Amino acid sequence: MSFVWVLLGWRRFASLIIVGFLGTLTHMTDEAKKMKNVSSTEDISPPAPVAQWIGDSETGFLRLLDQTLLPSETVYIDCKDAESVWDAIKRLAVRGAPAIGVAAAYGMVVAAGKLADNDFRRQLAEAGEYLISSRPTAVNLEWAVNRVLGRVAESPDACPVEVRKILLDEALAIHAEDAEMCLAIGRAAAPLIMNSAAVLTHCNAGALATGGIGTATAGMYVAHAEGHQFTAYCDETRPLLQGSRLTAWELQKAGIDAVVITDNMAAQVMREGRIDMVITGADRIAANGDAANKIGTYGVAILAKHHGIPFYVAAPYSTFDMNLPSGDSIPIELRGSEEITEGFGNRTAPHDIKTYSPAFDVTPAELITAIITDRGVIDPVTTENVRKIIDA
Repeated sequence: MSFVWVLLGWRRFASLIIVGFLGTLTHMTDEAKKMKNVSSTEDISPPAPVAQWIGDSETGFLRLLDQTLLPSETVYIDCKDAESVWDAIKRLAVRGAPAIGVAAAYGMVVAAGKLADNDFRRQLAEAGEYLISSRPTAVNLEWAVNRVLGRVAESPDACPVEVRKILLDEALAIHAEDAEMCLAIGRAAAPLIMNSAAVLTHCNAGALATGGIGTATAGMYVAHAEGHQFTAYCDETRPLLQGSRLTAWELQKAGIDAVVITDNMAAQVMREGRIDMVITGADRIAANGDAANKIGTYGVAILAKHHGIPFYVAAPYSTFDMNLPSGDSIPIELRGSEEITEGFGNRTAPHDIKTYSPAFDVTPAELITAIITDRGVIDPVTTENVRKIIDA
């Protein structure tokens, strides 16, 4: 009898050991999965490269994804002079403040390749002013041009061949840094996405607008990589439909549940309780946190405020213009009437009708819940907090 009790006791003890081992193994497996998901964020890549440098500093050129043809066609254009880069920026073949900055930096390299050795530096400065004139609102454009010129100024005795090498090295550094900044923004924004079942975004502040995984979409990519399931509502974004043509395209390719709505549906979608948060990018942010972004963003922010939905802006430090005290000083680009009256070749308004077509609007800081940057989260959005994070 005692033998039976000993045997039963041993079996119970053994079963407890096995259960404990399996529990530990399951815990370790779960932790391994989590670690795998976290580490997988390092491997997130854009759906298609937006800007690429082909070749060396002397004979190389800039290759850009022509985003005017998406989502129907994936076509690349090769820019071998400053004029072709200027045109690509102006007609939105490349767009989004960070991507424009990357393109402009490379544009300075191709511009330098066409300059005569005589009076080289003066011509280079003029090439920079020329590229900056392509689009006035996106501060990254001017920032990138000034950065590469500043690097050249540090080597006053460098010959034109050496200057072109310096320009390319700095452009490549800007590109790599932008990818890192996007990932940093994504890590900071991911917890917000992971606490949401549905988010809304306006225009395209995604991988197609940057040198990495985007700004507004960065948190979406990271949250998705960590296994979170959510829906991204993409405002169509009139008149050029960057939300439906670009954001929906890249999110769908990434396997994220994307839903396209027209701009004037946003209020109803919010009223129905379908949106937990809004996140957009920015083309220029003033020192007080006022943020310029694609036209229609201001209206979305007002709607979010009315419905009690948090409204976030995601942008790298390079998008901040600390020389502007408020959004009132941000220059607003005006676009041609054909984008309204004859978008994509289809006439939708009478001939000779007058139009007014600002490309951007400014969302006041008081409507922004927080600004998520690569250097930290600005919350609440005040001049003091902006300087604390950006000037750190």
